[in-house]
Amino acid sequence: MSHASAWQRDDMRLRDLLPRVATLPLGSGALAGNPFLVDRQYIARELGMIGGVCPNSMDAVSDRDFVAESLFFASLHLVHLSRWAEDLIIYSSGLFGFVQCSDAYATGSSLMPQKKNPDALELIRGKGGKLQGNLAGVMAVLKGTPTTYNKDFQECWELMFDSVDALHDCIRIATGVLSTIKINPDRMMKGLSADMLATDLAEYLVRKGVPFRETHHISGAAVKMAEDKGVPLNTLTVADLQSIHPLFGDDVVKVWDFAASADARDTEGGASKRSLLQQVQKMRTYLAAEQAAQQQ
Repeated sequence: MSHASAWQRDDMRLRDLLPRVATLPLGSGALAGNPFLVDRQYIARELGMIGGVCPNSMDAVSDRDFVAESLFFASLHLVHLSRWAEDLIIYSSGLFGFVQCSDAYATGSSLMPQKKNPDALELIRGKGGKLQGNLAGVMAVLKGTPTTYNKDFQECWELMFDSVDALHDCIRIATGVLSTIKINPDRMMKGLSADMLATDLAEYLVRKGVPFRETHHISGAAVKMAEDKGVPLNTLTVADLQSIHPLFGDDVVKVWDFAASADARDTEGGASKRSLLQQVQKMRTYLAAEQAAQQQ
C-alpha cells in the first residue's frame, strides 16, 4: 500500500498537468498570431485541447513547459517504480526470499545455476536514472533560449519521445511482474526477530507513565543486555528487565506479539489489519471513480 499511495499521487499529478499540456498553439503563427481571424477556440474544442488556447502567441511558439512537465511526471513516476523494483529485488534475493518473480520476468545466471536474476526489475531501476537525465537535459536546453522559437528546441523531442517510450514500457513490465509475483508468507514470518519490538518495549513503559524520551534509552539498555548475554531480546526475564527499570512487570510478555504490535498501530494510515483493509477499500473506491470518469 505504501507504493500504491505513491502511484496514486502520480495519477493525480498526471490529471493535474493535462489541462496545461493540452493547450492549443495553432493560430499563433511564427511569432505574432495570424491575420486571417482563425477561430482558435473552435479548433481547440475540435482537437480535444482541454486546456483551451495558448493565451499569448510569442509565448506559444517558445513554450516547452509541456515537455518539461511531461518529463518531470515521467521521471518522478519512474522514481516511484524504481523504488518499488528495488524493494522486490532485495526481497526476492536468497537472503530474504519473501517474494519470487515469475520466470517470464527473470533469467538464470550465466555462471551460477541456482541464481535467479530479476532482470525486469533491474531494467526498471535503470530506466529511472535515465529519465532523470532526460529531464535535466531538457531543462538545460530551455534555460538559455530567448523569446519565440529557437532551433535548440529540436533537442527536446528526442528526450521527450525516449522518456514516453521508456515510461510506457516500464509500466507494462511492472504490471506483468506484479500480476505474476509469488508471495512467501512463511519466509516473511521467519524473518521477524524480537529486536523489531524494541519500540514496543519502550511503549510498554509509556503506558505506565514513563516519558518516551526516557523509555527510548531504557529499551536501548535492554537491547544491549540481550546482546551482551547473547540471547534474543524476548528471552530476557522479568528480573533482567526490572534491573533496568522497576516498572517492568509480568505482563511485559505481551509485548512479544508481532500481530498485537501491528494491530496497536490502528490510526488512519497505520499498520493494523483494520487500517490496511480501510486503505485498500479507499484505493479501490478511488480507482473505480477514476475509471468511471474516464468513461464519461
